[in-house]
Amino acid sequence: MLLRKGMKLGKKIDEIIVGEKLLLNEKIEDKDLLLYLGLTNDNNPLYIQHDYAVGTPYKKPIIPAIMLNGIITSAISKHLPGPGSHIREQNILYLEPVYLNETIQLLLEVQHIDLNQNILEIYVNAFKEKNIQVLDGVLKVVPPY
Repeated sequence: MLLRKGMKLGKKIDEIIVGEKLLLNEKIEDKDLLLYLGLTNDNNPLYIQHDYAVGTPYKKPIIPAIMLNGIITSAISKHLPGPGSHIREQNILYLEPVYLNETIQLLLEVQHIDLNQNILEIYVNAFKEKNIQVLDGVLKVVPPY
């Protein structure tokens, strides 16, 4: 989606408070995985071949970590802080695999605000069914100017 003239940008740094949160539920389906694979030409058998994946500790194909990053990036771009923001740095641990058609609950929370550098530190984590944590990380985000 292109930013239309007159469309509201996301929150500027002085409109954000420490402790502000965003909670989202996301599900990666076949169409999402196929779009990713087509766009990146990533043909890792761990993502697409059941015959290969069954012989791994995962037992079935897993979602590429970069797709989980895409959900995080989208949440930053759309919601917190929103349109016009930019991720400058990220440190994310992928704790457990996410499988096709699993729903993850993503939580972003503003932990620190650096007014001088115009940077937010946002904590991110995600859980799948049965409250299993799948990722944990910190992002440094420049909100819109």
